[in-house]
Formats: sequence, structure tokens, C-alpha cells
Amino acid sequence: MRNVTNQQNPANEQQHETQAHGAAQESRLARGQRMLAAIDGSAGEHVVASLADIAPDFANYLLEFPFGDIYARPGLDLRSREIATIAALTALGHAQPQLKVHIAAGLNVGLSEEEIVETIMQMAVYAGFPAALNGLFSAREVFATRREGGKEAVQPEAAALEEALSAE
Repeated sequence: MRNVTNQQNPANEQQHETQAHGAAQESRLARGQRMLAAIDGSAGEHVVASLADIAPDFANYLLEFPFGDIYARPGLDLRSREIATIAALTALGHAQPQLKVHIAAGLNVGLSEEEIVETIMQMAVYAGFPAALNGLFSAREVFATRREGGKEAVQPEAAALEEALSAE
């Protein structure tokens, strides 16, 4: 079998050099802050702020790895990344605070309520009905809050993070 990953491809090399040059100009932390703001709006800022007194390093890890490294990668647009994230958090079945944040983020990046509901319903096949039900209830809550107060009204992460921490 031929290994194509080691072959020279000028287009791939140029893309990699461009990404490396861009990465050198913007730190992982700065890129993560930019991506988090674009995806989660003020809800993301609340998450970072809520970690300041207990685990400020963890807040930096949160910014650098998922948002600075993964969300900033080429290959998937933010809508696709949020669909994958909503599906994964639904399938976990025990991450409702984070699921609510990413349902709101999905709306922020252009997903429709119908797309979010369909993504969650699809998880019933793979994660079971209880996980899908919990996901649908979370979606209903985010959609209702959004309708009541507008786009930025959904800032569940700070309260949700505290809810998750107090539940342990």
C-alpha cells in the first residue's frame, strides 16, 4: 500500500507554511480568545471569568487547545464543528451545561433550531433515548431563553458551570 502522507505536495507545503506563519503571528491564547468570542459571544467570557479564582491555568488551556488549536483548524466550518459538538455532548448524556452553551453557539454560527433538534434526535440511535431526551430538553430551554431575551440573552455557561460544580 502506498503511503501518500510522506509525498511532497507543493500545495500542502504552502498551506502548512501559511498556517505556521499565521500561527507565529498570533498566539494560541489570542487565537483561542478570538475564536471563543466569535462562537460563544459573552457566554465564553463568563466561562473564563468563572475559572479565574479556582483554576486560571485551566481557563488558559480551555482557550488554547479547543478554541486556539481545534476550532481554528481548516477543514470544517464553524457550523459543522458545532453540529459535531452538539452531537457529542448529547451522546455523553451528562453534560447539559456545556450542551446548552454549544446549542447557543450553534445558533450564533447560523444553525437553525430545526438543524439542532435533528442533530440531537439522531443521537437517540447511537446514545439512546434518555440522552436524546435530555438534549432536547436542553435545546428547548436555550430556544425559549433566546426568544425571550434576544441573541445575547443566552449566557448559560457561568450559571451552568456553577450548577455542574455544585452537583458534584
